[in-house]
Amino acid sequence: MARIPVAWQRQDALRRKLSRIDSRIDGHQMNTFSTPQIVVGLDLGTTKVSAVVGEVDEDGITILGVGNVPCRGLRKGVVSNIDWTVRSIREAVDAAQTMAGVEIRTVYAGVAGSHIRSLVSDGVAAISGREVTQGDLERTLEGARAIPVDADRMILHALPKEYIVDNQDGVRDPIGMSGVRLQVRVNLITAATSCVENVVRCVERCGLEVADAVLEPLSSADAVLSEDEKEIGVAVVDMGGGTTDLLIYADGGIAHSSVIPAGGNNITNDVAAGLRTPLAEAERLKRNYGCALARMVSDDEEIEVPGVGGHPPRRVSRRLLGDIIEPRVEEIFSEIRRRMEETGLIEQACAGVVLTGGAVLMEGMAECAEETLGMPVRLGFPIGVKGIVQLVQGPQYATGVGLVRWGARQLAEAELHGTAYPEPTISDVAEVAPNRGGAKIWNWFKAAF
Repeated sequence: MARIPVAWQRQDALRRKLSRIDSRIDGHQMNTFSTPQIVVGLDLGTTKVSAVVGEVDEDGITILGVGNVPCRGLRKGVVSNIDWTVRSIREAVDAAQTMAGVEIRTVYAGVAGSHIRSLVSDGVAAISGREVTQGDLERTLEGARAIPVDADRMILHALPKEYIVDNQDGVRDPIGMSGVRLQVRVNLITAATSCVENVVRCVERCGLEVADAVLEPLSSADAVLSEDEKEIGVAVVDMGGGTTDLLIYADGGIAHSSVIPAGGNNITNDVAAGLRTPLAEAERLKRNYGCALARMVSDDEEIEVPGVGGHPPRRVSRRLLGDIIEPRVEEIFSEIRRRMEETGLIEQACAGVVLTGGAVLMEGMAECAEETLGMPVRLGFPIGVKGIVQLVQGPQYATGVGLVRWGARQLAEAELHGTAYPEPTISDVAEVAPNRGGAKIWNWFKAAF
């Protein structure tokens, strides 16, 4: 019986560890972390800032607390007022750490906006030792990232689409394969450097550190999609207040990403102009009585519309509100379909479309999307977490939960390679968490001895 080379044994052990990491993140019973870790996802949206606190251990991700506050410091996903944004971040983080009973020091911040761009790049490297190793993958990815970009832009992510070993394409995991030439095709996500720096500056002014800046639709997709949907092809539409993000998966990887500069705020503006009511009242009417498909509303339903400029309130048909909302929603979904057709990937989205974001909570949104896009549509709810899950059971929390999952994966890689953690462990934060189990006893013990 032939002996298995030692290098193959090491690579096989590494693959088994990485498999345990991915399985543990999906919520399975896997012993990967030596100590529980705290991960915080910070979703910076146009209309709200959400902070989601999760505890990562061998049993998966446990949601400990959530902070959600309105925000007026961002416009179309980009920071427009530093002070207002800092105030919202501080309030959201304070609410989250009070509920979770931990001190937050580091966050994984989401980045979005119309400044996001996507392009395809290739990287090539020679395989050292005629067997693909992790070092070969890293050198190949570095080659794919070594492309000229504008001076005011930065590469946010390099997402591998497929690997090619010699002439064999369509490889997902080339580690351990034999060959002399490794090639990778990646989807590069670039962002405006100033926009990312403004996000980091706002977080740092709150006394926090940014462990990583993550594309928000990427984290949203990670929170709501199953592996089967990614495998057969699916499109994720993250509709927020200022922008609508489109992310298309094909053959298990990300094939396209783009940003549409329109969202829930455009619908609110239409309602305010059509019903002649203040923006705050238009937002309330949209949330409570809005419908994206007007024919789903009966003709006899009426709503009370507050006046503006001292005019008295009046009663109008709820169907009229739907007639104002429907054209704008159809316009957004029509633009999504046009971009999917331009990429030639609309036929590969066999699993249909998954809607996330706070704007998709409106009644009739999924039905309108199905008619406009001509494919199955469902609402995306965060999966693969436990704990206080009722606090994050909504499409508007998909980004926050996805950022926690992203951070959990980063911590898993740090555990695997033996590097330092950017976030304190549970034992480190016990003395500053008086409402967490065992903290009071620990403080008393320190004071006494």
